[in-house]
Amino acid sequence: QVQLVESGGGLVQAGGSLRLSCAASGLTFSNYNMAWFRQAPGKERDFVIGITWRGGTLVADSVKGRFTISRDNAKNTVFLHMNSLKPEDTAVYYCAADRPGPALQIVAGPYDYWGQGTQVTVSS
Repeated sequence: QVQLVESGGGLVQAGGSLRLSCAASGLTFSNYNMAWFRQAPGKERDFVIGITWRGGTLVADSVKGRFTISRDNAKNTVFLHMNSLKPEDTAVYYCAADRPGPALQIVAGPYDYWGQGTQVTVSS
């Protein structure tokens, strides 16, 4: 049974930083492309950032220069490092895993597994 468990969300002031973690189990983590999506109330789930199984990354324009992603295959964990947070970054952040492939998917449909989400709230 595959599980993705996010942690690290919370309330932060604008300009602050947070690090989200996503711990995976039940899959060969090192073979999977991993990504973070976010969903604000009343909006669609949007791609934020992703990392391929080989370490290549893709970043949405809205967070470029502020967010980075990393993975620790020994710990089956992917991290989202968020800096210079803005109120518009407020959303539920979801971790997702996609079957091995050369390219990162920027839409939610192809992803096989999802975490339960963690709330990030940025106050102005």
